[in-house]
Amino acid sequence: MKDLNHAINSVLFVCLGNICRSPTAHAVFRQKAIAAKLPTKYDSAGTANYHSGATPDKRSRKHGESRGYDFSNLYARSVNDNDFEDYDLILAMDSANYQDLIQQCPHYYHDKIKYFLDFATDFPTVQEVPDPYYGGDKGFEYVLDLVENACDGLITYIESH
Repeated sequence: MKDLNHAINSVLFVCLGNICRSPTAHAVFRQKAIAAKLPTKYDSAGTANYHSGATPDKRSRKHGESRGYDFSNLYARSVNDNDFEDYDLILAMDSANYQDLIQQCPHYYHDKIKYFLDFATDFPTVQEVPDPYYGGDKGFEYVLDLVENACDGLITYIESH
């Protein structure tokens, strides 16, 4: 991944509906950023407005909470035009989300949009966080494995910049 030319003080995690993958990343990153004492602003959003105001999917919460993550105060929302200015890094969970973000984003902010798994170190051949919505427990656990690893890599990246 090409280094950004600025410090990272804010991160937005983005998936399709903002009820499974991006709120999981938000919850995991929030806990890890607090533990690392990073003064980082973070949020999550969806490229589609399917679930505005909803809490994260109960299966995402169940699996995340079983690993000690807090999903309180997380509510689905869609990406808005201000997000491209307000966040230093906008992390897409998959290629469809990435393309949707690129289409919505002013061209001068395109460098802020990256794949979330660009920061994963233990999954070098995996580029996308798969949507676990229609899968079973193993899908939610795999998402957590990917998210935890990418969050660790993101924390390291932020600390080094």
